[in-house]
Amino acid sequence: MARTDSDMTQGSIWRHLLQFSLPMAVGLLFQQLYNTVDTVVVGQFVGKEAQAAVGSTTSIINTIVGFCAGLATGASVIISQRYGARDHKGLSKAVHTTIGLTFLLSALVTIIGQIIIDPMLRFMQTPDNVMDEAHAYLSIYFFGVAGVLFYNMGSGILRAVGDSRRPLIFLIISALLNTALDLLFVLALGMKVEGVAYATILAQIISALLILWTLTKEESAYGIRWKQLRLDRDSLISILRLGLPSSIQSAITAFSNVFVQSYINAFGDACMAGYGIYNKVDAFILIPVQAIGMSSTTFVGQNWGAKQNKRARSGVSSATWMALGATLALGVVVYVLARPLLGFFSPEEEVVAFGERFIRIVTPFYFTICFNQIYAGALRGIGDATAPTVIMLCSFVVFRQIYLAVTKALGLGFVAVALAYPVGWILCSTLLVIRYRGSALCKGEA
Repeated sequence: MARTDSDMTQGSIWRHLLQFSLPMAVGLLFQQLYNTVDTVVVGQFVGKEAQAAVGSTTSIINTIVGFCAGLATGASVIISQRYGARDHKGLSKAVHTTIGLTFLLSALVTIIGQIIIDPMLRFMQTPDNVMDEAHAYLSIYFFGVAGVLFYNMGSGILRAVGDSRRPLIFLIISALLNTALDLLFVLALGMKVEGVAYATILAQIISALLILWTLTKEESAYGIRWKQLRLDRDSLISILRLGLPSSIQSAITAFSNVFVQSYINAFGDACMAGYGIYNKVDAFILIPVQAIGMSSTTFVGQNWGAKQNKRARSGVSSATWMALGATLALGVVVYVLARPLLGFFSPEEEVVAFGERFIRIVTPFYFTICFNQIYAGALRGIGDATAPTVIMLCSFVVFRQIYLAVTKALGLGFVAVALAYPVGWILCSTLLVIRYRGSALCKGEA
């Protein structure tokens, strides 16, 4: 059987980063298609209220799913370090602990998700004409949330050993299935918001089953042996030690977006829908830097485990330049083609106009994200998950909420609210660069 993992402790740094990040970027592209297709279908065939409902649920979903994704990051770091150190026994324990933990999380998230729907929608000051459809979408989504959790955890295992190809293949399959089911449920069966929600969870479940099947068939140390499935104490502590800071950061950052959404909701359903379609475009721009950031975590993790600090630092530098080039290029394209891109999501002029305003204000600042994503990824790769968490919480939550409260008190309006994201990015990147320069990775010469 051909090897699908990748040893990044030797060979060309650029080649490893490109070979690993390109499939991940394509994977993130298709992952974005889930909710993007939902937004397009309801925008074109249902109406702006339904589009506002689907778009406004993103921050609520990300609050809970982001917490679990943080644990996946912790698991991925432990697995990549043990893989790089050739610790096969420890690697197997970490994999089985990760899968066992996912079963527990799936049950908890399903229950908690259903409980928080109404309180969260009311907290965001969701307009009455959007409330019922937003509730329906979230209720169905959280019912099938185990699919996305198992896919993310399983993909994290494969990516930690350098295999980003198979998660990509499975994601493409499920994204295409989601598109087909969206059209079937909404156009053929007239199910509206409920239809796109069912399409999403069914497609996610398929991707999760494919990942679990792959890990079950894998003969290497990172394969699943279901009889060995248990929570290893040392592995669990290591995963929680690295993953909980990332989980808390992801969840609180996502929850802070609930506050931002509440400010957006005050401008009405057209602004809500415009902000929603802007967020879809925004997600596509950020795909390269996210993929390269995750690649830097795996690259640094493997080389840190192999005690090759100098090579790890070179990887961080290369990743930063790659991210800047890709992000600047995409930013220019989106800025120039803003109106036709947004028109693809909605035929309503008022909605498109609000989306275009967001793009004009925010796009020039996207390059700043490259620094916080790459340096945070590098710090996590050496096991320093606390510093990125604290810095991101201070920048994206504390500072951003203070900023929004001040702008509201001063009555500064739409532009000031739109700038809430860039000012947080700039602060976060500055602090993470400082932290990285003082880390053990930069001080060591090995």
